[in-house]
Amino acid sequence: MEIYSILLSAIQITGFIFVMMLVIEYVNVQTKGIWEKGLKGNRWRQYLISAVLGAIPGCLGAFTVVALFSHRLVSFGALVAAMIATSGDEAFVMFAMFPQKAALITLLLFVIGILAGYVTDKFYDPKWVTEKFAEKKLPLHEEPHCTCFQKDKLLNYLLRPSVYRFVVAILVLLLMVAVITGVLGGGEKVWLRVTLLLSLAFSFFIVVSVPEHFLKEHIWNHIIKVHIPRIFLWTFGTLLVIHFLMNYIDIQSWLSDNLLIVLLVAVLVGIIPESGPHLIFVTLFAQGTIPLSILLASSISQDGHGMLPLLAESKRSFLVVKLINIGVALFFGLAGYLAGF
Repeated sequence: MEIYSILLSAIQITGFIFVMMLVIEYVNVQTKGIWEKGLKGNRWRQYLISAVLGAIPGCLGAFTVVALFSHRLVSFGALVAAMIATSGDEAFVMFAMFPQKAALITLLLFVIGILAGYVTDKFYDPKWVTEKFAEKKLPLHEEPHCTCFQKDKLLNYLLRPSVYRFVVAILVLLLMVAVITGVLGGGEKVWLRVTLLLSLAFSFFIVVSVPEHFLKEHIWNHIIKVHIPRIFLWTFGTLLVIHFLMNYIDIQSWLSDNLLIVLLVAVLVGIIPESGPHLIFVTLFAQGTIPLSILLASSISQDGHGMLPLLAESKRSFLVVKLINIGVALFFGLAGYLAGF
């Protein structure tokens, strides 16, 4: 019965993440190019826009800043700002598990990212990086502008849906039924369930109205095939492992007595350029086992897989960004711990 409850929790979290990813993907495509247009100006504007992109849950914002940096549209400090502000796919999980505190963490990461970006550019000028990218630039993914809502084609999409559209639409409808019947989110507050239902309704509208290219490439190939299975497995596995640790091993006492070691481990785990390992600290925080300072430090040091494109192009620049992030994470993590939060 406990395993079933954990499974339902993992499905609920993954379903909420799926909805958020779908909406953000839709908005991202609709606002294509807006970020590049806003970058003309002083460095503070670059830090602001890069931190905003980084703060958007998921990998798209971070990927965008890497691409912008590779085209020398933003500074190295702006890249640092984005990577500190981002928490990758884990941000979705935090908003699913503790939305109010997740908003606070996102705001803190946003502010810290901007400050770290400014300090980085003030005291560090990696000419070897900018010269490298001047000679060999990473390609930006270009595609025709997507007109995501075409009224004249809506009836055709509804009456003759493709396999992809049919499967995704059924998936969204099943999630709606599960929320309405209380199978998922039955113990949540009314406003949370209403918000989730409205988000699911908008998701259903997206699924039945977008053109086939968006449906297949952005929803199916990107969200469903790449992100959702990994998020579900990491979420379910993490919840399961922590459940057994808390119930059969006195791990909570050890964690409480060794918070500085946990802080160091959380920061070092952030070196891994992958979404998933950070979920351990997200779950421990949700259960009240670790303080906010440790989760904040972990969130600063890790960036999901947003840095993978940079790692592929320049391992040295990847290492420098990670070292800066680790230093910032340790500083604010220790400051928060000593301040008692």
